[in-house]
Amino acid sequence: MTTINVNGMSCQHCVRAVGEILSGFPGVSEITVDLETGDVSFMETEPVDRQLLAEKLAAAGYSLG
Repeated sequence: MTTINVNGMSCQHCVRAVGEILSGFPGVSEITVDLETGDVSFMETEPVDRQLLAEKLAAAGYSLG
């Protein structure tokens, strides 16, 4: 299980948006987003490109913590 922190989430729409961004990466499953802490946990069977993830989050208005 991998856990990252995402800044800028403030509502359930944000939770869905971040989950959808992560689900677009190959090999990512079991995504859990904690709105209160900003922690996002997921299983990855293939390495996630952190730079690309940061870019996709930034395009949606979020950032890696």
